[in-house]
Amino acid sequence: MSTAELNPRPLRVSPFIKFCRWSLLFTGIVYGAYHQRRLSKRENARREEELKLKPMRDAKLAEEKRLAQIAEQKMFDDMFTPSKAT
Repeated sequence: MSTAELNPRPLRVSPFIKFCRWSLLFTGIVYGAYHQRRLSKRENARREEELKLKPMRDAKLAEEKRLAQIAEQKMFDDMFTPSKAT
């Protein structure tokens, strides 16, 4: 085996192809940064809205939990309290 078979010479790539590759890479990076900034703004606005609504949502959940406990207690009272047979 000769060394020419083991280490083939690299192909010469056209300067136009190199330019296109680097241009597309740079364009992709710029687009990604723009898209990330845009999505971050949208996500921050959504989080602020959730923080505004959190107290109302927590109050509603607490009320539902309280009503469920009352209903459960009533069910247990009805189940364990002997009914008066006449």
